[in-house]
Amino acid sequence: MVKPNRAIHLALLAALAAALAGCQDKKQAAGPAPAPGPAEVTVTTIQPQDLPVTTELPGRTAPFRVAEIRPQVSGIVLKRFFQEGSDVKAGEQLYQIDPATYEAALASAQADVQKAEANLQAARNKAGRYGDLVRNSVVSKQDYDDVQATLKQNEAQLAAARASLNLAQINLNYTKVFAPISGRIGKSSVTEGALVTANQATALATVQQFDPIYVDVTQTASQLMALREAMESGRIRPAEPGKIPVSLLLDGSGTPYPIRGDLQFAGVTVDPGTSSVQLRAVFPNPKQDLLPGLFVRARIEQGIAAGAITVPQAAVSRGPDGSARVWVVGDGNKVAPRTIKTERPVGNAWLVSEGLTPGERIVIEGLQKVKPGAEVKPVPPPNTVAALPDGAGPKLPDGAGPKPAAK
Repeated sequence: MVKPNRAIHLALLAALAAALAGCQDKKQAAGPAPAPGPAEVTVTTIQPQDLPVTTELPGRTAPFRVAEIRPQVSGIVLKRFFQEGSDVKAGEQLYQIDPATYEAALASAQADVQKAEANLQAARNKAGRYGDLVRNSVVSKQDYDDVQATLKQNEAQLAAARASLNLAQINLNYTKVFAPISGRIGKSSVTEGALVTANQATALATVQQFDPIYVDVTQTASQLMALREAMESGRIRPAEPGKIPVSLLLDGSGTPYPIRGDLQFAGVTVDPGTSSVQLRAVFPNPKQDLLPGLFVRARIEQGIAAGAITVPQAAVSRGPDGSARVWVVGDGNKVAPRTIKTERPVGNAWLVSEGLTPGERIVIEGLQKVKPGAEVKPVPPPNTVAALPDGAGPKLPDGAGPKPAAK
């Protein structure tokens, strides 16, 4: 007689064997697994477009005009009329140098002029009388010539006296030191009571004009030559006739400066140490937000590339030799690699100058799934919806939208 536990075990084994046999039969009825289909990849169609060509370069701000204030006469500084760090106007008096010695020199020069005028008048009267006498042969021709020479000497003495008077007046005027330009004045190097000398090496103060203000940047000579070649060939046209707009990004925060500037000039020589050319742009600075020496990034709008071709950077891979290439989807949805020539990055894309034509399709996602000559299943890129500001959005038809909750 079979024990109960052993009977249960035998029943379970029989049921398991029957289940395995059934699975095997189903597997044989299903047949071999189907072959995998073409790999699914995301593709985009090449479309030409007018693309602004910009170059972002580092640079520094520089004052539009700089005037170093130096005395033109020697003396003691009696008064300073400005506050350091304030704005001054052209022609505003900044310092007063002791004028006492120059006033005395002016008075002496005035006396010399009066003396020379008196001597000249006497010489003129004498020359007039001698003219009548020599015609009547009362005096000799030699005496008349001597009188005429004395007259000329007195005229020259008067001219010299007047020149000395003019110089004395100029020196007296120079005791008042004026601002030659409008701008912001910096620290004063002297105080009242200091002795200054004419044309000294140390400036009394410096005035800088900030509005407008310069932005000096550098660009490699090769980039500048490539841009000129592209403009001459017609591939790039100026953004604005006669102008090259420039926008500014403040360093650190990357905040854009609200006012656009213009490129004023490009250097005519190449720095042999850096192989670069200096560019200078001028920006309005009405609020004087930009100070000299500030590090900025200038975005130069160099022109418009008509019919430009761009490809996403994610679609570009590099070959063993470092050349750029993309995967082109051809007839029968078969892919093949193609070498292209990229000029510069434009946002998250590359500007392509050679290798692609409008209307061709390239793979932008799924590059790891493709191989030369393989058939793929192209799908368009997913539509991306830009984030809308609060309150903005498409207008819904009447009655559309979420229903209010039932009370």
